[in-house]
Amino acid sequence: MSTRDRLLVLLAGVLVLASVAGVAVWRASERADRRNQVQAGGPAVHAGTVSLAAAGGPRIVFRSMAWGPHRDELASVPAADPQGPRTASGVSCLRFYAAAGTGICLQAERGPVNDTYRALVLDSRLRTTRRVDLAGIPTRARVSPSGRMVAWTVFVGGDSYAGTNFSTRTSILDTRTGDLQATLEDYTLTRDGKRLRATDLNYWGVTFADDTHFYATAATGGHTYLIRGDVTARTAVTLRTNVECPSLSPDGTRIAFKKRVPGLSPDAPWRLYVLDLATLRDHPTAETRNVDDQAVWTDDQTLSYSLPGDYGSDLYTVPASAPGAPRLLTPSALSPSWLD
Repeated sequence: MSTRDRLLVLLAGVLVLASVAGVAVWRASERADRRNQVQAGGPAVHAGTVSLAAAGGPRIVFRSMAWGPHRDELASVPAADPQGPRTASGVSCLRFYAAAGTGICLQAERGPVNDTYRALVLDSRLRTTRRVDLAGIPTRARVSPSGRMVAWTVFVGGDSYAGTNFSTRTSILDTRTGDLQATLEDYTLTRDGKRLRATDLNYWGVTFADDTHFYATAATGGHTYLIRGDVTARTAVTLRTNVECPSLSPDGTRIAFKKRVPGLSPDAPWRLYVLDLATLRDHPTAETRNVDDQAVWTDDQTLSYSLPGDYGSDLYTVPASAPGAPRLLTPSALSPSWLD
């Protein structure tokens, strides 16, 4: 083959690759544009004022995933009408949680080449009071019952808890003093009375008992542990194995969590369980689908969690202990908080 022929072949290859790339960009743009269009039969969404303050009756604030101009914005609905018209705030979050007038919003900042991420601490009027740059993709967020302490987890390597090839970073911020504990990996972790030292330690899924104590997941050596941590002492102790993304009940007696169940698909290994903290015994809920979420207690008897839906994610509820089937709570929604 002559030099001219080789150049023609190379040029043809470049044109083909450019064409494929152009089609991919066009299709991505088309999908993005479709998400800006209101979906037929979707929930009604209108712009308005969303507050985290204790006023106006019980309500749910969450990330609205309904297609249209308010997609990904924090939205609010009355707790008594979870599938009713929602009020959108104009504040966009990937993950969100709120308590006692304080919110934590984990955002993406879209860039021409790479996205960056940040955590915003919000007051009751959704105004930013603190901004922290994040090292990876947001995945979990929580606020202590008093509203003083906030926590978040990001992926800094890998993008799924399902496998073993991932790394997380979990941070805790005191909104009153401004003290930021950048990573729980600085804590002294004890297992069976001995300090646990491991290079592969990962932490995720903080749930606060109060402004000093919390529960979370620690992972090392292919095992996950429920830990109880002390913010002031910067220490933690393992309580039992096979507990991920814990969520403490309002009365402080139980932990809802996702449990790896032997025999299930490696891509969908979790079921939603509840652990009694007094006995460390657990029982499954009536939800038999794979739950890859940090559940939220709507009250002392009911759990809420997300499952994949037609437009991203839907919220479901299931009794924490009593018999009862799961039911759809709110379509096209994620990261809920129940506020009085």
